[in-house]
Amino acid sequence: MIQRRAALALLATPAVARAQGFPARPLRLVIPFTAGGSNDIVGRILAEAMSARLGQAIVIENRGGAGGILGNDLVAKAPADGYTLLLAGSGSFVISSLVHPRVPYDVANGFSAIGLVGAGPNVIAVNPSVPVRNLAELRDHARAHPTITFGTPGAGTTAHALGAMIAVTLGFPIEFVHYRGTAPALTDVVAGRVQMITNAAAPFLPFLAAGRLRALAIAGRQRASILPELGTSVEQGFPEIESATWYGLLAPTGTPQEAVLRVHAALNAALSDETVRARLVENGVEIETSPTPDDFARFLVTERERWGGVVQRANLRSE
Repeated sequence: MIQRRAALALLATPAVARAQGFPARPLRLVIPFTAGGSNDIVGRILAEAMSARLGQAIVIENRGGAGGILGNDLVAKAPADGYTLLLAGSGSFVISSLVHPRVPYDVANGFSAIGLVGAGPNVIAVNPSVPVRNLAELRDHARAHPTITFGTPGAGTTAHALGAMIAVTLGFPIEFVHYRGTAPALTDVVAGRVQMITNAAAPFLPFLAAGRLRALAIAGRQRASILPELGTSVEQGFPEIESATWYGLLAPTGTPQEAVLRVHAALNAALSDETVRARLVENGVEIETSPTPDDFARFLVTERERWGGVVQRANLRSE
């Protein structure tokens, strides 16, 4: 009887009160892509830095597939106790929900916003067998060779949207080849089985240095500190081609506010550390934090509106 009363009392205790000792055990960070891509790199840097500040380990779980939807769904359906986090991104979270006709979770109300990490400018690159060195040469080559294959981390990702943007702007068709993450897509581009790819810069760097991948442009208005010699799409005369991959943290909806604030504080503390910032910048991420979780929630709303226009103009749909 005493045990029953104790159990009932626990159930009656408000979730916020139960979170006061948070975190009391290790957390899980779901990365909705396979290991080796830019999301995985960013997630592992954050997990290490935040673990030290939370006093608990953060265990990485790579759950790739469907352009991020499988990982998102896993988190949406996880207990709302603060112990499961999602590394969300512009493609895996926002664009995927616009491209796929149905997703198994509520994008607008199924998650609790925690905070923004930053963004990495996207690099447009090709296998060196493609005889082009800039976007104008790519346009001319592609119009003369109508089959251009393009590897993406999955349908509905930022890369997929950027590829469609490139095809519409430069006026040639692209054959998309979708993978379960950046790493397998990049492997096939480097091997010459696929011709073209776009992504945040970090996974490309060793292949660019070795001459096994050729960068054509930064898809944006500003050059990247990680690749200062690479011109932008705007400099090359194609301002319509603009895209960056941002990263942020989410939790299941209903997560206790105290847990959200605790993780938000740990995230911003990690991002203010010079060593952590340097590691992220070295991997192509420009740091941008959210003062509060509500600020990040508002950012997500504006991003969905912005990318909705891009998806509509490019008539982008999942195959």
